[in-house]
Amino acid sequence: MGRGSRRAKDDPSVAGVLCVDKPSGLTSHDVVDRVRRRLGVRRVGHAGTLDPMATGVLIIGVGPTTRLLGIIGGHDKEYTATIRLGASTTTDDREGDVIAQATTQDIQHVTDAAIAETVAQFTGALEQRPSAVSAVKVDGKRAYQRVRDGEEVELPARAVTVEEFTILDIRRDDATAEGATDGADDAAGFSAIDVDVRVRCSAGTYIRSLARDVGEELGVGGHLTELRRTRSGTVDVAECVDLDGADLEHVSAPGVFARRRLPAVDLNDDQVVRVRNGARVGIDVPGASTVALIGPGEDLVAVVDGTSIGDQYSVTAVFPAIPLRVVSPTPGSGVADPE
Repeated sequence: MGRGSRRAKDDPSVAGVLCVDKPSGLTSHDVVDRVRRRLGVRRVGHAGTLDPMATGVLIIGVGPTTRLLGIIGGHDKEYTATIRLGASTTTDDREGDVIAQATTQDIQHVTDAAIAETVAQFTGALEQRPSAVSAVKVDGKRAYQRVRDGEEVELPARAVTVEEFTILDIRRDDATAEGATDGADDAAGFSAIDVDVRVRCSAGTYIRSLARDVGEELGVGGHLTELRRTRSGTVDVAECVDLDGADLEHVSAPGVFARRRLPAVDLNDDQVVRVRNGARVGIDVPGASTVALIGPGEDLVAVVDGTSIGDQYSVTAVFPAIPLRVVSPTPGSGVADPE
């Protein structure tokens, strides 16, 4: 068998959640591939795609825990970013080609007060149009794939919520592009304003769309030049491991991760066996749509829906028992301990 045809074999003792600080230049799928090869586990997935340019929190599910990522679904995220005012690009970020460029005079007319007022307009409940070069599916095909195939894509706006959109710094430069001279508005360079921001938003919010929309509202165009996800749900970037770090195999037990995210009910050994065999047990389940049932040793047994009629609960998913090889949490390992 050739090297290219080898397939990773699943190790049933490696399962859980790994929180990675994604480096710039890799797709989220690239990160999954690296984790898959390093751990020797075929079943690996991620929650919340990050663009190649972006860095920060990327939550990786290993083994059966990949199902948990889908069940938990969307959760709020927090970012720091830099918006460059003065040019629009095909991708709404620095990776795309410049398609419109403001004059130096137009840029100079944009005041700090105008920037602050415009940013405030994009806080709260919004109807946001995703970038055409995004992972949104159109008739089963990713929008960015359609663009690459030469199609024109115009995605409909969708509801998002921006809880916080804070300006951290505003920097003005009359010659930000390499080769610019005296702030001249020509092919060599252009005037620009760089705005550092912090954004806290609902899942599905595109920060580069915010950059585009702020620039359009100010009449000078805008795009994203830096993006870092600093938090996803309860996972902070300080808890994440470097992708190439020596502690990459320190995978958080599924139950540890689930307890941080969901209301949880603790089961005894007998209840664990019964639930895994399909039986109901007499437990007091919180009236939440997603509740984790956790056995001794932070063993994630099942996720149930506690909003069913009466005092019953419906089972969303049952997770297999994991052998005790899962690495214990250590400082800086990317393991999310319960708070």
